[in-house]
Amino acid sequence: MRRNPKRDTRPELALRSELHARGARFRTNLLVRIDGLNVRPDVVFPKKKVAVFVDGCFWHGCAQHGNLPRRNPDYWVPKLERNARRDALVNERLSAAGWEVVRIWEHEPPGMAADAVMRVVQATFPLDLDEGGVVLSKAL
Repeated sequence: MRRNPKRDTRPELALRSELHARGARFRTNLLVRIDGLNVRPDVVFPKKKVAVFVDGCFWHGCAQHGNLPRRNPDYWVPKLERNARRDALVNERLSAAGWEVVRIWEHEPPGMAADAVMRVVQATFPLDLDEGGVVLSKAL
């Protein structure tokens, strides 16, 4: 588990690069405290209250690519179930506090993932965009 970084993974960096190319400005790994729960979304738009998580297929149980290790299932099954419960709790608490939560799978193409994030940000805070979805005025 030590080899799996908590931040700045390849999928996160690719998403952030795509968002930045679209003119989006955001914070990374910003601590958000909600009802005694400390959360660090991978990408945060604090003024718009949009939290983006880039979930790894294994750790978060992707239906397409998540698989259960053959070794030590007595450890892994409860561990992955706890991860899923924690993700649901984080989504619930952030939503209850007025945040929009976006979850992106690591296997999603970065461009499509950035489009999804920008749609949520745009819906929360309308911006002046060009035809390609790049911000023309105000930085995010």
